[in-house]
Amino acid sequence: MKALICGVGGQDGAYLSRLLLDKGYEVIGASRDAMASTFFNLKRLDIRDKVVTTSMAITDFRSVIQTLDKYQPDEVYNLAGQSSVGLSFEQPVETMESIAIGTLNMLEAIRFYGKPIRFYSAGSSECFGDTGATPASEETPFRPRSPYAVAKATAHNLVANYREAYSLYACTGILFNHESPLRPERFVTQKIVRTAARIASGDKGKLEMGNINIQRDWGWAPEYVEAMWKMLQLDQPQDFVIATGRTVSLEFFIEHAFRFFGLDYKDHLAVNPNFFRPTDIHFGASDPSKANDLLGWRAQVKIETVIENMCMAARSLVQAPSP
Repeated sequence: MKALICGVGGQDGAYLSRLLLDKGYEVIGASRDAMASTFFNLKRLDIRDKVVTTSMAITDFRSVIQTLDKYQPDEVYNLAGQSSVGLSFEQPVETMESIAIGTLNMLEAIRFYGKPIRFYSAGSSECFGDTGATPASEETPFRPRSPYAVAKATAHNLVANYREAYSLYACTGILFNHESPLRPERFVTQKIVRTAARIASGDKGKLEMGNINIQRDWGWAPEYVEAMWKMLQLDQPQDFVIATGRTVSLEFFIEHAFRFFGLDYKDHLAVNPNFFRPTDIHFGASDPSKANDLLGWRAQVKIETVIENMCMAARSLVQAPSP
């Protein structure tokens, strides 16, 4: 089996590459500019020399179809595109193009290519907006509250349309938040653990945050890529919510991260109004029962362990002492 991973340099792309290599796949990793990319995450997982890398611009239809023709993959995982909710408010056009137009190019290229390819598209729980106390399932209407979420909702609908109109094997994984030490620091969870590690090692800075009362469902990224693979092994393509089913607050995450380093977060936290978003999701809850039942997939790593794993990696990075 041969798999093409678009956006191989990111957190999910790296973990998915490792998973597929372990299953005996030939893995081709696509990046906008493979010559310039360091593929740091692949190196961290010690698989850089096992992944064939190639340049492909997902917003360029010709680039996409040439890549399909050159490598002739059996499976395509589209994990590419602008990935920051916060940045999408500053760069809405680039966000829409890289996510929605990029997905459309992939679908159209697969349709033109004419050979059987199974296509996975990275969706997002951000599409649901604020769920309130009712956990979101595959049947929950979308109410996106950011340019990023609007783009992801558009991509989701495109995948469904191509599946129904052209009988493509195409599906979307509606993934709730999932973290790991491979997250870049522009993501809030990594910012928290890295800041805590630096303070524990003697840094006098503060953790500057926006709204710490928001609540999310956070899982462990290496588990979530297995769900992606499982989705492409079904007889018929279906969309799935992938999540733990447990929601905690951002304050919970901060408290546990600082406690790992023997610190009281209240002594090091500063609320910065500049980090508040124009619109935000206050509560995100999930119902992953369909994935549990039909995929046989269930999140095993609890949020406390996710935080601990990230903190251990951050401590090693900044050489912070144990409490």
